[in-house]
Amino acid sequence: MTKLRTAVIGVGHLGQIHARLLNQVEGVELAGVVDPSETARTTVANQLNVPAFADHVPLLGKIDAAIIATPSRLHYDVAHDLLAHGIHVFVEKPITLNIGDADGLIREATASGLVLQVGHVERFNPAFEAAATRIGDPKYIEAVRTGPFTCRSTDIGVVLDLMIHDIDIALSLVNDELIHVEALGAAVIGPSEDWAQARLTFAGGCVANFFASRVSWQAQRSMQVISPEAAAAIDFATRKACLMRISEAISSIQINNLGPAARAHIKDHLFTDYLPLEDLSVAETNPLLEEQRNFVAAIRGEAKVRVTGEHGRRALDIAERILAEVAAHRWDGKVTGAAGPRFESRQAILRGPHWQGADLRRKAG
Repeated sequence: MTKLRTAVIGVGHLGQIHARLLNQVEGVELAGVVDPSETARTTVANQLNVPAFADHVPLLGKIDAAIIATPSRLHYDVAHDLLAHGIHVFVEKPITLNIGDADGLIREATASGLVLQVGHVERFNPAFEAAATRIGDPKYIEAVRTGPFTCRSTDIGVVLDLMIHDIDIALSLVNDELIHVEALGAAVIGPSEDWAQARLTFAGGCVANFFASRVSWQAQRSMQVISPEAAAAIDFATRKACLMRISEAISSIQINNLGPAARAHIKDHLFTDYLPLEDLSVAETNPLLEEQRNFVAAIRGEAKVRVTGEHGRRALDIAERILAEVAAHRWDGKVTGAAGPRFESRQAILRGPHWQGADLRRKAG
């Protein structure tokens, strides 16, 4: 089998991990690493004994595939150039910074028959994989994703940095139209929001609540999913999951007609006989390595891409809607006053006959 010549473009924190893991993917040759930082690229290149480049241009025509782990603002330019030169692309999330650019990458990949995969790594988390097929039709989703400020991904806010993981997971579970978005968030350190809360309502009645913070003293990556048949708790960090099912026995209970003994029995056996609770069997896999293997298998025609460009675009579309609500949120509920993630003061827009033109001209003069 001919080895797939693959480069890693951007070897910061995540890119270094990608480069090291590629050595464990069968049939892949790490053809080089790319980073504008000489220290970053030479350090990784020396560790892995591969060539290093300041940009990707020297690799055009010499590689079959690439993993893009650059800052998000560079995703479109680098990915589009690679696709235009016939190179399969794995791009970290978010796919791009706007829908128009995402559409451009999807068109280029489709026209050229190339694989375009987006790095929503939690789809490959074994705890999620164990729970996903057991949940049924979700009606409520609650996700919390928090951690301390890492000084990484500062070119984007927390919605595109962290919350977009849970947006993608929810969309993989709820195949329905989004009809309403509410959100708020605030900047603490950077120019963009560092914490945000969003509530999504889907046409079929499912509601999803997300909270994300990168200025939290507590690290958490968890999700609860509730359906009419079951409820699942997923811990993405510890890679554990449990499932509570609703048994047939519980549907016949008339709780208000039961005596003390019957009530005590239900209480003592609630999570064994009536709402059986099960710790799910979770495989011991590395999610990042598994998404790399999916990328390579898709290129070889051995598997379908689990997170396509279209999936990345849909998550980005909803993230953009959340960001619009974050920007519009008014903290005091008034037309004027503090609004948006930076609590900026906004004046009311004067309309028609209510303009006080003379006063405005005097102030302007």
